[in-house]
Amino acid sequence: MSALSLMVGYLLLGSLAGTLAGLFGIGGGLIIVPALVFAFDLQGVAPEVIMHLAVGTSLSTIVVTGASSAWAHYRRGSVHRAWFLALLPGLVLGAVAGVFVAGSLSGGALGGLFGVFLLAVAVKMALARGTRSRQLAPGRAVMGLAGAVIGGVSALFGIGGGTLSVPWLTRCGAPMTQAVGTSSACGLPIAAFGAVTFIVVGWGQPQLPAGALGYVMWPAFLGIVLASVPFARVGVKLAHRLPARLLRLSFAGLLAVVGLKFLI
Repeated sequence: MSALSLMVGYLLLGSLAGTLAGLFGIGGGLIIVPALVFAFDLQGVAPEVIMHLAVGTSLSTIVVTGASSAWAHYRRGSVHRAWFLALLPGLVLGAVAGVFVAGSLSGGALGGLFGVFLLAVAVKMALARGTRSRQLAPGRAVMGLAGAVIGGVSALFGIGGGTLSVPWLTRCGAPMTQAVGTSSACGLPIAAFGAVTFIVVGWGQPQLPAGALGYVMWPAFLGIVLASVPFARVGVKLAHRLPARLLRLSFAGLLAVVGLKFLI
């Protein structure tokens, strides 16, 4: 495939990921990782590195796409600074550890775990009726441990962490707007430290294709970032015209199908 056709493909992938992320209100990583796996497979990338490359590239895009969202939430005062700072050490350590766990797994094993994770998220979305605030008021140690779990799982699967951090923060007593805002801030250190660690872990891997630096594919990063941000607005507009329950169940079904594909 020519460089031009590859870039066009990545732009189309970014537009799809952005639209679906805006439409379903879920971080793009759950969409970008499976799409990149498919795209890299079409390009003939070695199966042993496809999954790692997709996860690392997904995290690198979240650094950029999540920054504007986090800044907007911060300006509106919807980031709980004390909780974010309490979570931060765990987020960083967990993200780095998650990447090393991913690096120790074969491509098939990492893909299988990702498939199980997608199925779990699909079931949660299909059955969820909203998370109630429980006012747990956890201490710094508990917050640090929660941050480590959120950072580790998120970096392992190439997501920004909202799937885990929003329910946790809501259970801690944060209203939904503050939970989403704080979660968006949490996604930045996860993505940044995770992406850098994926570059380090994959450095010198002989099976990587041209354009990759470690486990980050830069042409894919550029195409996704350029297209996903504007198309996310398109998804948001569509979301306001369709029933919320229908959207949630549709996305749950999509995740279930993709998850099964990783396991079969």
